[in-house]
Amino acid sequence: MTPHPIEIAVFAGDGIGPEIIREALKVLRLVADRSGISLSLTCGLIGGSAYDACGTPFPDESLHLALQSDAVLLGAVGGPKWEGLDYSVRPERALLGLREKLGLYANLRPVLVFDELADASPLKKNLVQGIDILILRELTGDIYFGRPRGVTKDQSGQRTGVNTMIYTEDEIRRIAVRAFEMARGRRKKLLSVDKANVLETTELWRQVVTEAGRDYPDVALSHMYVDNCAMQLIRNPLQFDVIVTANLFGDILSDEAAMLTGSIGMLPSASLGDGKALYEPIHGSAPDIAGKNIANPLATILSVAMMLRYSLNRPEEAALIEQSVKNVLQDGWRTQDIAPAGERTASTEEMGDAVVRKLSSLLREPA
Repeated sequence: MTPHPIEIAVFAGDGIGPEIIREALKVLRLVADRSGISLSLTCGLIGGSAYDACGTPFPDESLHLALQSDAVLLGAVGGPKWEGLDYSVRPERALLGLREKLGLYANLRPVLVFDELADASPLKKNLVQGIDILILRELTGDIYFGRPRGVTKDQSGQRTGVNTMIYTEDEIRRIAVRAFEMARGRRKKLLSVDKANVLETTELWRQVVTEAGRDYPDVALSHMYVDNCAMQLIRNPLQFDVIVTANLFGDILSDEAAMLTGSIGMLPSASLGDGKALYEPIHGSAPDIAGKNIANPLATILSVAMMLRYSLNRPEEAALIEQSVKNVLQDGWRTQDIAPAGERTASTEEMGDAVVRKLSSLLREPA
């Protein structure tokens, strides 16, 4: 009997999205061919490109495609072209909609410094060499989704902006459990980040995470205020292993941590729910370099590795992709964002092809 194919929704999005997705799909198709994985890849519109075509950044057809798929691969959305639109139809609303409709509550952002790129970090090499951090950001609650929200005007014309930070204990517990499970598979050390000294919402966060930790006596749990964590990521990043935090804090801390690696173009991400998942690089659409074939595709390629690990249950192939990226860097391949000044740089396509060649040599031919 022919196995039912794994359904993957592909949204290239805006800016450099189509270029980096093209290279990532080369890698995914090679793995599928060599490993006997039956895939069905279906492309859809999302973000600014969807707005231009359909008048909405998140068409019903795209939502249906995502809901019917086993996993979603996304490039990037947004750009200055659409910044003047009403907030409700800006490209970024599509990303929030995907997270909400698919129930993607756990955003995983690995922060890994490749030895070959330690000199690219803005911090001293001795501070960053060996960094291997996993940040879990809660994704469907907090101030981004809380109500009431909006801007109002009183009778005198005075405007007031309101956003509501809100969490239920069930929302906190499910991300905490996911974090403890991840920590258990690593170095058994979990840091929960909050602002429990001044925010009641995150006081509850600390209480619930502590309660969840009682089921994981083998994992060492600690707590840190978000402002101190922001400082410690610069002062001594090697102290961290797994970090779990709320949506707003995670948004900021994960981007800060990304720059420890020297380029945001190197970092993948996975957004996981109960049976659904979205994979994307953490960088933006970079419209200033779109169409120039100079964007770094490695974060998107590494996002494919995360897809293989978490959605396709193929950890060996995931590890081979990661090894191929490392080997390419060891061979001196660099796109412009990670290249020392004056060195020759590879194009987006050249970097993708280099990874494919390395991966092809590592993958066994199908029996």
